[in-house]
Amino acid sequence: MANNKRLLIIVGIILVSALVVVTVLLLSEKQTNKELVQEFQLEKEDLENEYTRFAQQYDELKLTVSNDSLSVLLEQEQLKTQRLLEELRTVKSTNAAEIRRLKNELASLRKVMIGYINQIDSLNRLTEQQKVVIAQVTQKYNDASRQISDLSEEKKNLDKKVTLAAQLDATNISILPVNKRDKKARKVKDVVKFKIGFTIVKNITAETGERTLYVRITKPDNDVLTKNSANTFPYENRELGYSIKKYIEYNGEEQNVTVYWDVEEFLYAGTYRVDIFADGTLIGSQAFTLE
Repeated sequence: MANNKRLLIIVGIILVSALVVVTVLLLSEKQTNKELVQEFQLEKEDLENEYTRFAQQYDELKLTVSNDSLSVLLEQEQLKTQRLLEELRTVKSTNAAEIRRLKNELASLRKVMIGYINQIDSLNRLTEQQKVVIAQVTQKYNDASRQISDLSEEKKNLDKKVTLAAQLDATNISILPVNKRDKKARKVKDVVKFKIGFTIVKNITAETGERTLYVRITKPDNDVLTKNSANTFPYENRELGYSIKKYIEYNGEEQNVTVYWDVEEFLYAGTYRVDIFADGTLIGSQAFTLE
C-alpha cells in the first residue's frame, strides 16, 4: 500500500508539472501573436502614409507642367497611386502577402516618378519658380526613399515571423505552354494547354487537412480565363473569378502541386499572370510571356 501511495504522489507531481509547462507555453504563444498583430498594423499604417504622401507629390509636380500630354500622364499615375491606396486601406493588416505586393507596387511607381521628374527638368521653358518646386519634390522623394529603407531594415524580423504564420505559401511557380504533341509550345497559336506547377512550402504551424487552392490565369488585358462565370471564390470582401480549383490534403510538409488548363479560347501574344489563393489569401504569383 505504501508503494502504491508513493507511486500516486509521483504521478500527481508529474501531471501538475506538465500542466504548468503547457500553461506557460500557451501564455507565451498568445503574447507572441499579439505582438505580431501589432507589428502588422504598424507596417500597414506606415505604407498608407507613404502612399498618401506620394499622391500629394503628384499635385505639386503637376503645377510645374505646361505640356498637356505630360499633364495627362501625371494625372493617370496619380489616379493609379490613389487606387492602390484604396486597395491598401481595404487589405487586412495580417495579409502579409498583399501588403508586400503593394509595397512593391509603390517601388515601381517611384521609378516612374523619377522618369517624369527627369523629363520635366529637361524642359528649357521652366521658370525659376518651377525649378524650385522640382527640387522640393525631388527632396521629398529622396526623404521618402530613406524612410522606406529604414522601414525595410526595421521590418526584417517581422518578415521572419510572417514565415511562421499559419497561412500557406506557394513557391517555385512554373508555367509551361504545351502544344498538341505535348511539347513546349514556341508560339501562342500552338498552345493547347497550360501545365502549372508549384510547391506548397513546409509550415508546421499551418492547419492540416483538406485545403482548397484557387488558380487565376489572367490575360494581358486582365481578363480571367474561366470555364464558367459562376466559378468564383471570396477574397477581401469581394468575389473573384478563378480558372482552376484544386483540392489538396496538407500535412504541414512541403508538397508539390500540378494543375492543367485546357485552352479553348483565343490567346494572343503578351504577358500573362498566374495567381494562387488559399484560405482567402494570395499565396503566390508568377508572370509569363507568350510570343
